[in-house]
Amino acid sequence: MTRRRWIADEVTGNTAALVGEHAAHLARVLRAEVGQEFDIATGEDVRRGTITTISYDRIEFALGAKQRLRLRSAAPKISLALAIFKFDRMDWAIEKCTEIGVTRIIPVIARRTDAHLASAAVKRRERWQRIVRQAAEQSRRSAPPEIAAPVKLKGLESDGVLAGDALRVVLAESLAGSEGDTRLGEVLQSHSFGVQTEDEVMLAVGPEGGWADGELTWFYDTGWVAASLGDTILRAETAAVVATALAFDALH
Repeated sequence: MTRRRWIADEVTGNTAALVGEHAAHLARVLRAEVGQEFDIATGEDVRRGTITTISYDRIEFALGAKQRLRLRSAAPKISLALAIFKFDRMDWAIEKCTEIGVTRIIPVIARRTDAHLASAAVKRRERWQRIVRQAAEQSRRSAPPEIAAPVKLKGLESDGVLAGDALRVVLAESLAGSEGDTRLGEVLQSHSFGVQTEDEVMLAVGPEGGWADGELTWFYDTGWVAASLGDTILRAETAAVVATALAFDALH
């Protein structure tokens, strides 16, 4: 039977710990006991961990042997610039994109982002960080994706997202069904990715109603390629998941 994986909050030598709400979930909800064994991701590797002490805000593990992991190709690097939309649906998109393998998520305050959501996004970041940690553990990743601080669209450039030779694609639903429609799959297939890839794909997914015309102009002027996901208009959270899955498959 596969052991559950936890991502350690603290690691010192051969000891690791979960703290705060992270520990409380294992202690209260899963009723952990001293002596139970789990896989513990330490940041450098995954090791067998045996619970030595339990409290409701701290659980400590004695770390044992490194676990043999299934051989995989170099981890794809997928960044997702995700326009902020209704939080319950955005939470779901962040969770599922984490399970698929996204490396970084940048919440973006778009022109069509509700003002209340934009102002609340900074405080929401802590919740998003918990969501990606839990999703990473559930999907047996060794580390969660980074959740960047929310930025306005033009802040993507200063945030370093436009640096390097990454393939940058903005999803523009206004292209769907048009003569100039270029599908995301076609864009990814036409790009040459390395075998031992250090390549990165950056995807920008707009809010409900899509990116405003002025925002699309900014994307084009700063070197992004426009693509659609087909003839139908997808909800923002669906578009984020589909686009991430396509990019992940292309990088493999």
